[in-house]
Amino acid sequence: MEFESIKTKIEEYQRKGLRLFTTSSFQTHSIVLLHMLSKIDKSIPVYCINTGYHFPETIRYRDEIVNLLGLNLVNVTSQTPRHMQKDAEGRLLFTSDPDYCCFINKVLPMDPVLANHDVWINGVRADQSAVRKEFNIEEKAKFDTIRFHPMLDWTGKMIHGYLREHHIPKHPLEDQGYMSIGCEPCTRKMTADMVEREARWYGLNKTECGLNTELGQK
Repeated sequence: MEFESIKTKIEEYQRKGLRLFTTSSFQTHSIVLLHMLSKIDKSIPVYCINTGYHFPETIRYRDEIVNLLGLNLVNVTSQTPRHMQKDAEGRLLFTSDPDYCCFINKVLPMDPVLANHDVWINGVRADQSAVRKEFNIEEKAKFDTIRFHPMLDWTGKMIHGYLREHHIPKHPLEDQGYMSIGCEPCTRKMTADMVEREARWYGLNKTECGLNTELGQK
């Protein structure tokens, strides 16, 4: 969708009295949607799911972008303290059960957010993974909310063209070879034979944290 189409759709939701929000992992490619939303309505809350495992560079980049665009940032954290995020043998969950680690740090904290809103403006792209390729522009989600995917038909080339056009700074770790950046323990640098999401949870049969699978509703 182009900017004007996105703006029209968001204004349509707002005329209906629907409560909107977005989420962001504050990777470079996710900033295009935030930039557009800052031009449409800066009051739309931007939820950052802070797992406690982010790179320090991500937190600094988040703060830089929030200040640059004047965003309405809301931080969300897990209700399970980090010292309790261990398996029966005392290992931190990201080492032994990354699916459950994602569940308690990302999926569960989103439940009250979804319950208190009507539309989740979500920046997934179809070219990022097989799961996302199957999405429609609008999908049903938990608590009778709507997932709105305005960036679904965008490509990586379009994303980087937009960033250059609007002089938006990139995530500092990109210059070090990190292109898909999540939690520090589960992210590695890209190599030439990888596609974008393969740098996450490397070596595991896992490319999604659960936000785009467990919080959908077919």
